[in-house]
Amino acid sequence: MEISKADWKLFRSKLPAWQEAYMNRLNQEYIAILSGDSNPSDKFWALEERIIEDRKSPGVRCELDKGKMLYTILGLLGDKVITVEDLNEFSDSLKKVVQSHLAFMKEEYVW
Repeated sequence: MEISKADWKLFRSKLPAWQEAYMNRLNQEYIAILSGDSNPSDKFWALEERIIEDRKSPGVRCELDKGKMLYTILGLLGDKVITVEDLNEFSDSLKKVVQSHLAFMKEEYVW
């Protein structure tokens, strides 16, 4: 699929806010880890493990590449950084492609 200039521009404008909101949510989860009742060392190592894993999410870090935008959006949806409602301002063609990928991904795991 060819990404339109309008969708690319909209994506670039929305991505930072999506990432900030996601990282804020992660920070709240980190606070909960650190506020737990376990030993300080256990909390430290649990937090380190969690941060290492979270750094892989496009909600934290992603490559801004127009050719990878669709896959970045799918990753953002998969990691619950955004919802399909966050894509309401995008073109119908982009939303249709995203929906078809999501439907395929769900059906892929049905046995």
